[in-house]
Amino acid sequence: MCGIVGYIGKRDSQPILLEGLNKLEYRGYDSAGIAVLTSNGLEVAKSQGRLAILEDRVKTDPLRGSIGIGHTRWATHGEPSDLNSHPHTDNSAKFSVVHNGIIENYMQLKEQLIGKGHQFVSETDTEIIAHLIADEYDGSLVEAVQRAVRQMRGAFALGVLTEYEPNKLIAVRYASPLIIGVGEGESFIGSDIPAILAYTRDIYILDDGEMAVLTPDGVELMTIDGTAVSKQVHHINWDLTTAEKAGYDHFMLKEIFEQPRAYRDTMLGKLSAASEKSSNRNQSQVDLSELGMTDEFIQTIEKVHIVACGTAYHAGLVGKYAIESLVRIPVETDVASEYRYRSPIITSNTLVIVVSQSGETADTLAALREAQRNGARVLAITNVVGSSIAREADYVFVTGAGPEIAVASTKAYTTQLIAFYLVSLYFAEARHTLTSEAAAELIVSLQQLPEQAEQLLQQSEQLQQLAGSLADHRDLFFIGRGLDFAVSQEGSLKLKEISYIHSEAYAAGELKHGTLALIEQGTPVVALITQDALFEKTMSNIKEVKARGAHVLAIGSAHMQDELLKSVDEVFTLPQTASLLSPALSVIPLQLLSYYVAVALGRDVDKPRNLAKSVTVE
Repeated sequence: MCGIVGYIGKRDSQPILLEGLNKLEYRGYDSAGIAVLTSNGLEVAKSQGRLAILEDRVKTDPLRGSIGIGHTRWATHGEPSDLNSHPHTDNSAKFSVVHNGIIENYMQLKEQLIGKGHQFVSETDTEIIAHLIADEYDGSLVEAVQRAVRQMRGAFALGVLTEYEPNKLIAVRYASPLIIGVGEGESFIGSDIPAILAYTRDIYILDDGEMAVLTPDGVELMTIDGTAVSKQVHHINWDLTTAEKAGYDHFMLKEIFEQPRAYRDTMLGKLSAASEKSSNRNQSQVDLSELGMTDEFIQTIEKVHIVACGTAYHAGLVGKYAIESLVRIPVETDVASEYRYRSPIITSNTLVIVVSQSGETADTLAALREAQRNGARVLAITNVVGSSIAREADYVFVTGAGPEIAVASTKAYTTQLIAFYLVSLYFAEARHTLTSEAAAELIVSLQQLPEQAEQLLQQSEQLQQLAGSLADHRDLFFIGRGLDFAVSQEGSLKLKEISYIHSEAYAAGELKHGTLALIEQGTPVVALITQDALFEKTMSNIKEVKARGAHVLAIGSAHMQDELLKSVDEVFTLPQTASLLSPALSVIPLQLLSYYVAVALGRDVDKPRNLAKSVTVE
């Protein structure tokens, strides 16, 4: 759960490393550090806290050299501190390492090294890597790294330097993401593409068990065992400005407002003209042929498991409704961190759908592998081409969200919803569970979503005003039924993760089974009410909390406004859409509400405490 960066070339490495860390700080920001091979040898500068603290330090005492590594940390072993910050060195301070991941057997290795006379100064698992490489060194850094990593169990992406070989930078990947950037007379390593995008658009994506040897002459790729590897260079087309704030106060707000574009990009090329109504598969209204999934396979699916974490799991809850409603296949949803441990019933006719924005979520990747071990095929919904999950899944749906920098996910979630709608329609056509007329009607509604999302965003000032009153409360509740309950869970998560206000989401019909005891005079309740079939039932639940003093904000479809105003304190209305598609609209005001509450409280919206963007450890 950290970010690493490295550079070797002819330029001064310090500004390149700091710029790369700035782009990676979303991965962790407990501390930051750099190590540079200077004319005086290996020098390290590191500081607890945000990157700005390190930048101030090295501004007055720069590390000058053309080869270096850097790290921004999210703590897993040892509290945030200067000593626990990366890069770490061995006792001689001749070897330096940055690391993203967890070394599971680090205590065993540490005890072995202590027995050989090594002394440790930090509480981290990473420090043992520097000591282990130094212990194995006999004149070849490559071979020392190879011998060291063979002794390590866990997940790791490494950048390694030594004074003894000052024109060499080693990168290793095993179960943690790592890319290699290729430039003119210079090379880079990074945990993610934005770290190096200002300097090169040509990259290698390392696979598990692979390493790279970077020198001034170029990049040599090999396995940990030393077998040469030939890989294709990927050219990245992202514009650098897409990873910047583009005039918005925060990345999160920028990404909320990018959702109409993201909807269009995710649907691009996948939908026929709205008027087409043929039931002929050759004239399909939804084209997901890029999945490589045959109709014959789709017709054999007996059940679906949707597995994900956090916000992606909430998208999966909506996906369950979509698949069961349109395809009539039973669906189970699981939190990825629990999936493996409940011995799920998996057969060759089970399709497991894993959802991950980064494609590197450790628990989700482990669930994918567990499903495949048990004979299931896996469909991945992810935002990152070439990610671990994308490479290992049998089928891949890449969403069109583009880079998402803010820790709190917004456009990744909504494009995952779009992906589920498209997959459900595609499956329904293959299994003949939906008439062509019904499919065409749903497609029309799908195609209207981007414009409707833009309409909602134009009403952001109303939500900003509502947020001011919510910011004064310590507790807040979200309620809804059916799909509205699924979206309520995402709304509750957004609020708590960036504002630090305690919030909970409840199925509205469950209030009378205990939760009503928490409602008192003035308690804020956000009620989602978009499902016509559940309108009367949800209104009864709203009246239950109102009768006990709750202050209710209702978010509902526009045609419900007059009836809602009779019973609630405030109403925010949504454009009319198909009930199944309502989550793609109803979540937007919840995102904005959470954002404005967090801003009103002075929170660090893009980098909330204790959290990191990409969870690459279990």
